[in-house]
Amino acid sequence: MLTARTSELELLEIWQDSDPDVARPAAAFPINRHTGAEDSAVVYFELGPGRRLPRHTDSAEEILYIVAGQAEAEVGDEHAQVKAGDLAVIPAMVPHGVRNTGDETLRVVGFFSEAEIVSTFEEPLQPLGVAQMEQGAPLPA
Repeated sequence: MLTARTSELELLEIWQDSDPDVARPAAAFPINRHTGAEDSAVVYFELGPGRRLPRHTDSAEEILYIVAGQAEAEVGDEHAQVKAGDLAVIPAMVPHGVRNTGDETLRVVGFFSEAEIVSTFEEPLQPLGVAQMEQGAPLPA
């Protein structure tokens, strides 16, 4: 059985050069084709108060589950407030992002409908130096 404990994940903090203080999520990709899943994938991320997950697209549909905190979710031209216990569907290839609007750490699990996911950001992510990445693949050196 493939399992992941979110409290024990090694989260990678990323940022964009144009907004290094705000666009700064910490994320991990514990379940995907590289870890043994055949038809689905999972991302877990945390955002401190006032921080945001930069706008990007994913190659597969994603369902976000807000574990803790509150945020504004942006999907295409739509904006909605989400909070702990809420679910949000993000269609494949639709630009989206999330901004923590609360005063506690936002914790989110994203469930994907495919095991191989390619995420494309509007500008490169640091410290990786890439704007496109395959979820769960080995990080660039």
